[in-house]
Amino acid sequence: MRVKAPGEIHVGIGGWSYEPWRETFYPKGISKARELEYVGQHLTGTEINATFYGRQKPASFAKWRDSVPEHFRFAVKGSRYCTNRKNLAEAGESIANFVDQGIVELGDKLGPINWQLAPAKRFDPEEIARFFALLPQEHHGLRLRHALEPRHESFRDPVFLDLVREAGMAVILADSTEYPAFKEAAEASPFLYVRLQNAQSEIEQGYPEADLDRWAARAAEWSKSGRDVFAFFINGAKERAPAAAMATIARL
Repeated sequence: MRVKAPGEIHVGIGGWSYEPWRETFYPKGISKARELEYVGQHLTGTEINATFYGRQKPASFAKWRDSVPEHFRFAVKGSRYCTNRKNLAEAGESIANFVDQGIVELGDKLGPINWQLAPAKRFDPEEIARFFALLPQEHHGLRLRHALEPRHESFRDPVFLDLVREAGMAVILADSTEYPAFKEAAEASPFLYVRLQNAQSEIEQGYPEADLDRWAARAAEWSKSGRDVFAFFINGAKERAPAAAMATIARL
């Protein structure tokens, strides 16, 4: 009987430049130019948010790649010009521009691309199917992995689950009080992408110990199925995100 090798688990934060982290995470006196390097020494991934707002230079991606160790992975947030539009099926040109901006410079350190939809975006089967068809599976020989982050309850539809399975897409699992968690679709995905958004400022590690235990256990279980896992502490009390990520890594 053939046993699947466990998937990789990458745990991190959103970005690396956040002023309160200079009090709660970064050592005193560290230069801003070395913040990402420090993240790479203590965490195993980060989600790049700057790509949501604007085009980045290939040299920037190359610099970020060279700042972190081999086991580190970058998730990249898809451009708002692709996802914040009335008809996603018309995003072809914007998607091509996004993919061609230089993300391939990340090489093997490129993790999944997060296509985050607007909170008001409702599920339309034909539109979503056509959007999925626009997403390239590779670029200049580098495999691309795509994850959709729907944030409207209308996506809680069996047809949506069928579409993501057919497309080989992942659905992001949100731990949030503001947005729905599409647990069934997320756990059926070819890889797991989790965004943990409920950190509490009064807790040094952001999340209660029991919650960190639970998320670490779930990540380990998903990995046993041979799937990679990407978990990022994103919002909530953001100043606690690095501590929550490090505590989760310690459990793993």
